[in-house]
Amino acid sequence: MLEETNKPQAKPVKSSKPGFFEKLTNWELWPAWAIYAPLSPVMIYYAIRCRSIWFFTNSNPTIEFGGYEGEAKSDVYAQMPIDCYPRTLNVTAGEDFEQLKKRISDAGFQYPYAVKPDVGRKGLMFRKIDREEQLLQYHNYFPFNYVVQELIDLPIEYGIFYVRHPSQQKGMITGIFMRESLEVYGDGKTTLRELILNHPYAGKRAEEWFAKHRDRLDWAPADRERFVISYAINRSRGARLRNVSHEADAELAEFFDRISLHNGNFFWGRYDIKCTSLAELKQGKNYYILEYNGAGASPSQIYHCGKTLFQAYAIILQHWKWLFEISKWNHDKAGIPYWPFWKGYRYLQNVNRYLDNLEKYDLGI
Repeated sequence: MLEETNKPQAKPVKSSKPGFFEKLTNWELWPAWAIYAPLSPVMIYYAIRCRSIWFFTNSNPTIEFGGYEGEAKSDVYAQMPIDCYPRTLNVTAGEDFEQLKKRISDAGFQYPYAVKPDVGRKGLMFRKIDREEQLLQYHNYFPFNYVVQELIDLPIEYGIFYVRHPSQQKGMITGIFMRESLEVYGDGKTTLRELILNHPYAGKRAEEWFAKHRDRLDWAPADRERFVISYAINRSRGARLRNVSHEADAELAEFFDRISLHNGNFFWGRYDIKCTSLAELKQGKNYYILEYNGAGASPSQIYHCGKTLFQAYAIILQHWKWLFEISKWNHDKAGIPYWPFWKGYRYLQNVNRYLDNLEKYDLGI
């Protein structure tokens, strides 16, 4: 979406991709497996304590696999108050397009809106739809179930980590981070291609953005005109995170207690929310929950705030300890079983195959 703004364009940078030495010395640039591998003995210890490799599957017992991976957005939304997430329409792969158009119209959607996989990860196959031709292209191209969703353009996006022990009615906010949108601002001369290359974070994934904006790369946005490179704001897509965990207080925790107690089974995870401000969020005003990420969520407040690797490890390990305690209590006291080994193994194999396909489809349109 294009709109006018008075925000100045960031100063161009000459180098976009980090060099080998920068990657080696900055742990935040390491792949996830390299960050988490040294901590794997801790997870093995918890699995032994619980006598189940999938001990986390009952941490959020009404979400498939505990929300570690592969859960459907439609299933998670169904467990929240209906007014707290964007208007959403579930689409079955291969559905008749004329029937789909009618359903979208009857549901009150207007352009622009968003489409994204019902089971997704890292913003893959998230697209903004401005006209019917784009929806038709997406619908004919993408062979999996997806959702049509109201495009929320509120100014601030937060990731808020919430933990509540099953024996208690009150939880706690363990971390808050703000996502800074991946966007550029024109000067009337510089092309979108150059703006992407010059952006300190988008430039690190330039080839991906070139593919997704291939029809506009030679276009030069007007002076101070805003262009959103990606509406899926996450670190894997180059967004910048800002730790604002100091903003957590009892009032914010009470707000998430109300949301999480709606179904009574959201105990450990991260809410991704768009809102106008934390002050209004605490009052339950002007916000939408975009996603709830369960056992597979990362406490992303560790990034982009100057923490050392060992400080980040301390935060991760504390969250894993809470995950273990919640899961074991649900098993021992509430009688909620862990997933059997072969059930979890087959499930994870299927999910990984699906996500591999999602990566490939994401570069197609």
